[in-house]
Amino acid sequence: MPKIIAINGSPRSGWNTGTLIRDAADGAKEAGAEVEVIDLYRLGKYSGCISCFGCKREKNLGRCVCHDDLFPVLEKIREADGLILGTPVYLGEATAAFRALYERLIFQYISYKNEPRSYAERKIPVTLAFTGNAPEAFFSGPVYGKMVENYRNTLSGFIGPTKVLIAADTLQVEDYSPFGWTMFDPEAKKQRRAEVFPKERAEARRLGAEMVTG
Repeated sequence: MPKIIAINGSPRSGWNTGTLIRDAADGAKEAGAEVEVIDLYRLGKYSGCISCFGCKREKNLGRCVCHDDLFPVLEKIREADGLILGTPVYLGEATAAFRALYERLIFQYISYKNEPRSYAERKIPVTLAFTGNAPEAFFSGPVYGKMVENYRNTLSGFIGPTKVLIAADTLQVEDYSPFGWTMFDPEAKKQRRAEVFPKERAEARRLGAEMVTG
């Protein structure tokens, strides 16, 4: 039975990103995989890469040596047959928790050699979900679009072929009234969540299943 690791990089486990991650996980389960869902913000203490270069020494090539609460997650990914990742976009970037995982996951495999370029022993399929309250056009623009492609290309190069799912113009909260946010149309946000988000959820489920069935 294939093993899939699904990781939510949002601090809200049950909102937009967390929902898509769990939908993708459900799709993988329905296709016959064993799936573990991990919420990064519910882990204990960990950091991004600390640049100790322990993963470049002969006895630890390609393996992070920082034994904090993120270390077991990296080991689970190493043994997995597929990886589902998700993050909201904050200030034009992935969340801090997602960045910590991403730094540790990728840097351990970078060899700094002409050959081999990567210490990864094998490639596994990746599904990467981005959510954000910005309009959909932002994600094909110069800032968000470049960010998405950088993550896609790097994950494809070091982890495996990466497919991206984007859910834009998301509903941030159920009730906008306490905040006085004049930039948003709450009713339009709610309508989009009712009409468009279910399709994005269905796509997440499809991608999760496809990860197993090929």
